[in-house]
Amino acid sequence: MTTPPLSPDELLTTTRSVRKRLDLSRPVPLDLVRECLEIALQAPSGGNSQGWHWVVVTDPELRARIGEYYGRATRAYLASKASAGKLFQDDPDRAATQRRVSDSAAHLGEHMGEVPVLVIPCIELPGGRLPEGSQAGLWGSLLPAAWSYMLAARARGLGTAWTTLHLAYEAEVAELLGLPAEVRQGVLIPTAYYTGDTFRPAPRVPLDRVLHLDGWT
Repeated sequence: MTTPPLSPDELLTTTRSVRKRLDLSRPVPLDLVRECLEIALQAPSGGNSQGWHWVVVTDPELRARIGEYYGRATRAYLASKASAGKLFQDDPDRAATQRRVSDSAAHLGEHMGEVPVLVIPCIELPGGRLPEGSQAGLWGSLLPAAWSYMLAARARGLGTAWTTLHLAYEAEVAELLGLPAEVRQGVLIPTAYYTGDTFRPAPRVPLDRVLHLDGWT
C-alpha cells in the first residue's frame, strides 16, 4: 500500500503507545500486518541468527483469553508501587503525565482482548531456557525487530503499544497458543487502526540531563 508522507524523523518521534485510541471495531487486513512484518524482518540480529518468530492472533476467542491474562496482570501492576501513576509524585508536571499513562494502561488492560490483532514476537532458544548473566545480546536480536514492526504499522495508519505485562502469564499464553517449549515471548503488541490523527513528540527529560560525554560527568 502507499504509505503516508512521514519523514524518518517524524515517524520516529510520533510513533506513540496507542491505548485508548485503538479502534476496536474496525478489522485490520492480515495483508497489512504481513507488510509490517516484512519490514520487521530487515532488523538486525546477533550473528544474523534471525531466531525470531511472530505469532499473530486474530481469532476472537484466543484474543479474549489473552485479554483475560493481560487484564489480570494489569490490575496487579496498577496496584503495585511500580505503577506508572505512582512515580514522580514530587514533580507535579510529571505526576500529571504519569496519571494519564496509568489511566490509559488501565483502559488497555480492560480491552486488550477486543483489539483486532495481537502480535507476539518470540525468540527460539535451546530448551527454552534463558541464559544466565547478560541477556542483552539475546533480546537485542528480537526487540529491534519488534520496534520496526511498530514503526511500519504507524507508517500504514495503524496504532500499536509496547506491552509486556502478559509475561506474568507467559506459560499460560504459550499453552493457549501451542508454542513449543523452546520458544519464549518477548512482547505483546496490540495492533489496530486508531481514531484521530494528532500524534506529536512527547515531553522527555532534557538531553543534557542524561548525556554523558567521555565518561560519567
